[in-house]
Amino acid sequence: MKVTDHISNRDRTRVSFEILPPTKGSSIKTIYDTLDPLMEFKPPYINITYHQAEIDLKLRPDGLLEPKVVRKRPGTVAISAAILSRYQVDVVPHLICGGFSKEETEDALIDLHYLGISNILVVRGDANPLSGRFIAEKNGHENAIDLLRQTVDLNHGKYLEEDLVNPEPTDFCVGVAGYPEKHMEAPNAESDLCFLKAKVDAGAEYIVTQMFFDNRKFFAFVDSCRAAGINVPIIPGIKPVSIKKHLNLLPQTFKVDIPPALAREMDKCTTNEAVRQVGVEWCIQQAKELIQNDVPIIHFFTMGRADNILKIARAIL
Repeated sequence: MKVTDHISNRDRTRVSFEILPPTKGSSIKTIYDTLDPLMEFKPPYINITYHQAEIDLKLRPDGLLEPKVVRKRPGTVAISAAILSRYQVDVVPHLICGGFSKEETEDALIDLHYLGISNILVVRGDANPLSGRFIAEKNGHENAIDLLRQTVDLNHGKYLEEDLVNPEPTDFCVGVAGYPEKHMEAPNAESDLCFLKAKVDAGAEYIVTQMFFDNRKFFAFVDSCRAAGINVPIIPGIKPVSIKKHLNLLPQTFKVDIPPALAREMDKCTTNEAVRQVGVEWCIQQAKELIQNDVPIIHFFTMGRADNILKIARAIL
């Protein structure tokens, strides 16, 4: 079933979960250990992130540093198939621009189509940590909207090879990311909204937001989207803080604000366990208010941990 069908057929707010593929060398059991306890909430679907190759600096015998390209979290497509088989729940693999040529993108979409997977979330991918800017693959896509357009083309039976005979169209329901506090690279919120509107006009069927810790920013974002003519479902994405470093790390990494009240409570904590409890309590209140405002689905970023998400979901459902 498509994400949009799950939203249309709901009788209440549902919860979905996003997981990371395990690091290379780890067992898929780490995924099952995360998801097994969360299945009690009957999520309509599970998101699986995709990670492009990274550059590691390796120390050579001569004392110099040598850059090496490594893919630390492979397996998104295979994990999607494994989850679909094990839990009989829909999956939403992410597809990114970074690290893919257009041909590799098409091959990945064909693999997903053959597996019977009908949902994807298209995102550009992270900037290069060394240069601070996004670098597209040769013959790849610069922006998420280009990846979106290729996916929509495939839904219309338009492949890169134009001489195919009676090509079968795919049938993907395509989601995109939205940013209540604007994308970190956007010059302002207005232009960021224009970029989002362009993606919806190009065929995006729903939006999942970046994490936020102040619901007022989410509600204002939804109002701005509606005023701009963006009428697809908007799914809030939330994450509980879990370590004290998040007080500085999350704003630096994701360019999101930590509300003063939450920051004060975190400052009082002397252990990460205390921080986790603060994060759980804050997230519960966030989720309850979102449910009161009838959001279709609350999307939890698990980051590979289930215990705090489990407490939150049990408190709100």
